[in-house]
Amino acid sequence: MKKRIIFILIGLVILIAILGGIKAMRIRAMIDQGKKFVPPPETVTSAAVKADSWETSLNAVGTLNAVQGVNLTAELVGKVVKISFDAGTSVKKGDILLRQDTSSEEAQLPGAVAQADLARANCKRADQLYAKGIIARADLDSAVATAEQAEAQADNIRATIAKKTIRAPFSGRLGIRQVNLGQMLREGDPIVTLQSLDPIYVDFSLPQQELSLLRLHLAVRVTTDSFPGESWEGQLTAINPLVDAETRNIKVQATVVNRSGKLRPGMFVNVEVGLPTRRKVLAIPATAIFYAPYGDSVFVIEAQRVGKDGKGGSILRQQFVRLGEKRGDFAAVTSGLKDGETIVSTGVFKLRNGQSVVVDNKLAPAFQQQPRPENN
Repeated sequence: MKKRIIFILIGLVILIAILGGIKAMRIRAMIDQGKKFVPPPETVTSAAVKADSWETSLNAVGTLNAVQGVNLTAELVGKVVKISFDAGTSVKKGDILLRQDTSSEEAQLPGAVAQADLARANCKRADQLYAKGIIARADLDSAVATAEQAEAQADNIRATIAKKTIRAPFSGRLGIRQVNLGQMLREGDPIVTLQSLDPIYVDFSLPQQELSLLRLHLAVRVTTDSFPGESWEGQLTAINPLVDAETRNIKVQATVVNRSGKLRPGMFVNVEVGLPTRRKVLAIPATAIFYAPYGDSVFVIEAQRVGKDGKGGSILRQQFVRLGEKRGDFAAVTSGLKDGETIVSTGVFKLRNGQSVVVDNKLAPAFQQQPRPENN
């Protein structure tokens, strides 16, 4: 009985050893197979590192101001009897905007004109009598003074009537009406704002270090977040001779064409002053850059050496770069790359150093310095 139990135990041990050996062989085979496994190459798009020359420019944030802008106010006391404008409309120089009550002045004017005519007639007769020696010089002087005084009185009434007729001092666009029909206006009461929009000024500041680069009539480009994808052209028209002692900045003014009227006084805009010199750069697509806290990098595509199977391919080399100015879809590289190298242009976040890749540019996007997306 004891021998049978011993034989059974020995059989179980042998069976377990055989099963363990088989399992170990399978695991070893799986490990060997995993070591030999090569992941399929990743499909990427590529772009060539190109030497280019970019316009050098100075960038700043500016404020738009009207070439001519004024808040029209009442000059004399009077009641509003007629409003001849609509808020937000464009007017021309000399257009009547508002009339105040002038019935009192218009009633006084005929009498003043008649008095002036009589005084001129008396002055003429006095001049004839003086020539004949009938009256003294003092009488002639008195007649002349009376005529001039009567004429001045009539002109004063005419001026009062004219001042109570508010006209546009220049062509421009009106703001929101601030008066109502029948309202009694006092001196200085606001009526409406009038702003000329084309052309329009943009005022901005630049560091004093850039003063040597500034010249009148330099080209200026203005953009704003209010109208994405649009830009307005102009030129530098004024450079302040005084440098701000607190900020060490110099104020500059440009005049911009604004035929559409989209730019409005008071808006802030981005200003780019183009300089006559051009700068050589190495330009790469901005989507090719892998941003990381420890440094920015790109993936350079290099030809792989031919293996034992006689096949070659492409592998990636992660290259750290130093970036410069960005312009549109491109970024300038100041160090780390050479002209003519090929880099991955999109999807760099999913790649790693030494990875095998296959280049397919069928769906590669078109990169531009001044992109204009269709959905803007």
